[in-house]
Amino acid sequence: MPLRSLPRSPAPDGPDGLAEPAEPAAEPDDGVLTVRASEGDEDAFAVLVRRHSGRLLALAQHLLGNRADAEDAVQEAFISAWRRLPEFRHGASFGTWMYRIVTNRCLNTLRRRPPPLPLDGIPEPAAVDARSSPPRVAESDAAAAALARALLALQPDLRACWVLRELHGLHYDEIARVVGGSEPTVRGRLVRARRALMEAMRPWR
Repeated sequence: MPLRSLPRSPAPDGPDGLAEPAEPAAEPDDGVLTVRASEGDEDAFAVLVRRHSGRLLALAQHLLGNRADAEDAVQEAFISAWRRLPEFRHGASFGTWMYRIVTNRCLNTLRRRPPPLPLDGIPEPAAVDARSSPPRVAESDAAAAALARALLALQPDLRACWVLRELHGLHYDEIARVVGGSEPTVRGRLVRARRALMEAMRPWR
């Protein structure tokens, strides 16, 4: 008998006698979706895009400091990923793979930009009346802006390691896979990045 002709079991009645709605099926995990996408399933890839685009856009914006450039980088990364899916090693992390593609896109963009302001060009905080709440808020906003400028003044490789570790919570081995280096190299870059940022933000402490 064809499957389509099998009778369906009636939905169980609820306490009021009405049929209870079926629970929505859970979406497959990344591993299943990447297999389907590599076989040409565009819907599966659309789920992966929806699932990962938010954090990848945040990563690109942290690295590039510009929303428009970040959106372009992420869009290009997903296009590249779709084309390269046959190369993807099933069993690996799709998220880490995408982090690597986006990070490489951003680093290439950064290397084409003119050099940023030196870290010693970060403005010092203005005098603030500690008794007033609005100036405290303004100082906090100014400190966040100063940190963003200091971050953009870091060398791209240092910035990438710092952002991946401090803002996205990746472990050292994951960062090493993303940036294509070793764990000792990642640790060394993080030390240099933290030292430079601490020095740049010294007036704000």
